[in-house]
Amino acid sequence: MGVVPEYARDGKSRISLMIKPEFENSFQIAHGSVIMALLDFAMGAAARSQQDLTLGAITVDMSVSFLRPSTGNICVEGCVLRSGKQVSFCEAIVLNEVGEITAKASGTFMLRR
Repeated sequence: MGVVPEYARDGKSRISLMIKPEFENSFQIAHGSVIMALLDFAMGAAARSQQDLTLGAITVDMSVSFLRPSTGNICVEGCVLRSGKQVSFCEAIVLNEVGEITAKASGTFMLRR
């Protein structure tokens, strides 16, 4: 897809992606599934970044709200709200080129060692 991982450390992550025509729906905006995948990835990366021995983060639950169309170069920021030994609660937002939030998500992730 061309996702650019910028960082994942201390329970926070940031990735970016240029929305190309192949990622758009019939309205020439990012398809919801693309946005959901990016939000999921950012939250999982944030969850994994808190623990050194974590092999992966499995999505248990995820809720997404689409606030406005996502176009152009977007970035996604994820963060851990609360983390335990096996489960992390996370949030993520999608930002457009002018810094507006275009979508947001919350999710629960099971950490695998």
